[in-house]
Amino acid sequence: MQKPKARTAPALLDEMAARQPEHEAVVDGDRRWSYGQLRTEAQSVAAGLWAIGVRPGDRVAILMGNQAEWLSSYFAILGLGATAVALNTWLTPTEQAYQLNHAEVTTLILADRFRDRDVLAELEQMQTIGLPALTRLVVLGTRAPAVAINFDDLAALGKDAPDDIWSAATSDDVACILYTSGSTARPKGVPLQHWGLIDNMWEIGERMHLGPDDRMWFAISLFWSFGCVNAVFAVMSHGGTFVLQHHFDAGEGLALIEAERCSIFYGTPNIALALAEHPDSLTRDLSSLRTGAAIGTPEQMQMIVDLGVTDICNVYGLTEAYGNSCVTDANAPLDQRLIASGAPLGGVELRILDLETGLALPDGAVGEIALRGHIMPGYLNDPETTAASMTDDGFLLTGDLGFLDAQGWINFQGRRKELIKSGGINIAPAEIEAVLREHSAVASAFVTGLNDARLDQAIGAVMVLHPGQTADVVELKQHCRQTLAAYKVPQHFVFVPANELPVTSTEKLQRNRLHELFRAVGEA
Repeated sequence: MQKPKARTAPALLDEMAARQPEHEAVVDGDRRWSYGQLRTEAQSVAAGLWAIGVRPGDRVAILMGNQAEWLSSYFAILGLGATAVALNTWLTPTEQAYQLNHAEVTTLILADRFRDRDVLAELEQMQTIGLPALTRLVVLGTRAPAVAINFDDLAALGKDAPDDIWSAATSDDVACILYTSGSTARPKGVPLQHWGLIDNMWEIGERMHLGPDDRMWFAISLFWSFGCVNAVFAVMSHGGTFVLQHHFDAGEGLALIEAERCSIFYGTPNIALALAEHPDSLTRDLSSLRTGAAIGTPEQMQMIVDLGVTDICNVYGLTEAYGNSCVTDANAPLDQRLIASGAPLGGVELRILDLETGLALPDGAVGEIALRGHIMPGYLNDPETTAASMTDDGFLLTGDLGFLDAQGWINFQGRRKELIKSGGINIAPAEIEAVLREHSAVASAFVTGLNDARLDQAIGAVMVLHPGQTADVVELKQHCRQTLAAYKVPQHFVFVPANELPVTSTEKLQRNRLHELFRAVGEA
């Protein structure tokens, strides 16, 4: 397929709708939208948003599951020249309020419920915390409060909107802001530009050999960069179809893949494991599966192959670099795809830097992975962190370790920073530690990743209590759940005296040895 000429997200939708207006773009239960209808739906939402005051440069957040309206809202925001802020549905109101405020979001589009959660009730909690920039609320559902606009009314509100509001964006404009965990206690806002959504994702789709006949099983969350950046634009730039699952459920996923003859798998090893372990996996026909994107150990990648995704692509990347920077070719030998993540994509420069000197290392030497080319313009409202993450010649320091093999493929070797990768999600220990330290009995807390066959890493917390104080595991977990999403709550705890923490000769904590305490003391 020819690379699209579009340089912005709405222009890409225009181009694909012109090329194949009747081709299926979105499947959401009984709803089936062609590319032409997706464009019409997005333009209708855009007109309604313009009518209530959204203008180019405004920041508009989306909070809902994997519904067709997520996509129509996304492209509507981008079509207006505004910026989409993808909110994580798994977060607590405290965490979501932080992101809304940090991004200075003026308009929020949300579904009134997500699974068994009352999102409107959670919004009230956010408003109690304070959302000073938020002036407009659009609610999808039957329970829109009086101060809100009903999502279904946007079309009527926008009937008199000017024709030229669509496609106001330029290629260098920020399309979306995504939040990612880092080495600090607060998540960082990552702005991504329109041109990168096209160029980087076209390259990813080429490595997977995608085409209009490909259909993606979309169970990964749209708010994740793996979803709304990587998958959406890799598939759309090649004219494929999105088969939405509102939230991941293994049994439903197996049925959906079979019924819709999905050919593309995007997922984490724990998603693949849940599919493989489900009783229905023995009876469902998954023969339509062909390719997709994942990262994991050779054993985890083989598990995905065994599901039927024979041409799975091993990938390496991060949100700051538009999702993936290296992707294996789907047609490369399997034994290579199991162990390495491929060569850098077109437009991506990759170096391996010495951890001490910062100088480039030769092939085969392990160092820090640094990227230039398809990367973010800088962290939102955080010039100091941006400067600290960049080299003088414009390379992004990823904090990841790796080496380039003889064929120029990246081999990921772990994380230099303290990030924990649990269930495919990056989690910052500092954020969890800050919450644990708020407990009255806790003197200090140190969080680390522990090897886990299902999650890649489980979360372990090393606790030092104040003298004479007590706290048990149940109590500490409940304390965490009050302000942290469930996936950030530690699974394992150990309690140790401060003088038994592993330290260097200069009394500096050796974080890389914290895991030893769980073997020495015994896991809780």
